[in-house]
Amino acid sequence: MNTPPQRPPLARPRRVVVGGVCLAVARHLDVSVSRVRLLAIALALCGGGGVLLYLWLWAFVPLDDPDGSDDDAGVRRSAPVTVALIIIAAIADIVFLSTGRESTTALLLVTCASGLAVAWSLTFDRNDPARRATTGTVLRLITVALLLVGGVSALLSYPTAANAVLGVVMVVLGVAVIAAPRVVALSSDLSAARTARVREEQRAEIAAHLHDSVLQTLALIQNRAGASSEVARIARAQERELRDWLFVGDAPVVADLATELRDIAAAVELDYAVRIDVVTAGASVDNSSGALVAAAREAMLNAARHAGGEVSVYVETPPGAIDVFVRDRGPGVDLQSLPADRLGIRESIIGRMSRAGGTATVKPGTGGSGTEVHLHLDVARTNQGANS
Repeated sequence: MNTPPQRPPLARPRRVVVGGVCLAVARHLDVSVSRVRLLAIALALCGGGGVLLYLWLWAFVPLDDPDGSDDDAGVRRSAPVTVALIIIAAIADIVFLSTGRESTTALLLVTCASGLAVAWSLTFDRNDPARRATTGTVLRLITVALLLVGGVSALLSYPTAANAVLGVVMVVLGVAVIAAPRVVALSSDLSAARTARVREEQRAEIAAHLHDSVLQTLALIQNRAGASSEVARIARAQERELRDWLFVGDAPVVADLATELRDIAAAVELDYAVRIDVVTAGASVDNSSGALVAAAREAMLNAARHAGGEVSVYVETPPGAIDVFVRDRGPGVDLQSLPADRLGIRESIIGRMSRAGGTATVKPGTGGSGTEVHLHLDVARTNQGANS
């Protein structure tokens, strides 16, 4: 049994003449687009039913999905609808000026065509990537000129009742066209601000709820499980990921040294069952010293590999210097007893700091337990934060 071929979905393309309705119907029915356009014109001549059907399909038939390219992000229209409406308004204006009071219909045509031109320019052409913003401004200025010329002429040269009413309407419409772009921009900004405020309120409510429930549960799991357990490591990683999602945008745009070290600590915690606390004191400094950051990272990695548990990183920034202390509670390390091929501490920490003009000392921790790595680097005062 032969199944009938599946029809393509009824969707308007993104490269159209005016609205893309006829092309969408032609693709969906697999017929010639010329036939669909002729049918639309014939229906439009039957009491305007075709126009209403076209507008209804234009409003409710969706657009094709974009293919991901920048050129396909918006709808491109090949027909210069705004220019055509302005030409119609200009011809009607000339007819009115030539025939006078007997051409009230021409005055109405000027008003309608000019209004439609401005509306089209501020809606469809405004979102068309093929249209320039300056082009819309120039066309609106021409529309204002046509409205003011027709309105003032109707009020001064042909003072009938109908012309007087239409003249006032045209002058008011011309003034409104001048202010229309600003009104549309203010309305868009107000709508965007209202949407952003609603999203921020929703995010704050979600953050408060999660802070009172999920984050506290994750913190409790870490405390009960112990810093070296796999459960605590997973809970700590999930807590950090959740905090980053909740408070996105609150982090400073320019990362300083403390932020860089916290990011390194977070990455180390993902790979090792260790808890690293980074504490800072003093003014913030930038992370321009790559050697200091790399040496601190190597010290944290060594503490995570060989000690585990809880590791503390203390950053102090006295005037003209930076001191970083990495302390763990492991078995400790004796540099003299390390094999000659173990270059992690000798080259990656001590040697790197020496080449950068700083110093690095590795000694037992407080009370003789664990290891303390002290990194010291002299810096210029211009690298200090504004709070120094």
